[in-house]
Amino acid sequence: MPRGMKSSKILKEDKLAMNKSEIVAAVAAKLGGDTTRKQAAEYVDAVLGVVEDALVAGEKVQFVGFGTFEVKQHEEREGHNPRTGEVIKVAASKAPVFKAGKSLKDKVNH
Repeated sequence: MPRGMKSSKILKEDKLAMNKSEIVAAVAAKLGGDTTRKQAAEYVDAVLGVVEDALVAGEKVQFVGFGTFEVKQHEEREGHNPRTGEVIKVAASKAPVFKAGKSLKDKVNH
C-alpha cells in the first residue's frame, strides 16, 4: 500500500472489519521506508500491551482526539434464566470500554 493511502483501502469491499494482520500491514505502509511487517507487528503488539497493562492496573488510557480506554465496574445484580424464569445472581465484573473522542467522532461522521 503506498504511503498516505487510507487504511480503509486495504479492506475488501465486502469486509467491515480489519484484523490484526491488516492493521500490521497498514502500520508498516504508513511508516514506510525500511519498516518491515515484523517490525510493525512488534510496534502494534507493544502499544496494545501497554494499553492492556494499564487497564489491568486500573488506569485510564487517553489518546487526545482519538478516545479513551477504561475499565467499568459492573455491580452484582439479579437476572433471570430465560428458559425457566428463575431469578439468578449475576456476579460483579469488570469490562474494558472505549469511548471515542470528539475528533474521531467528527471524522467518522463526515
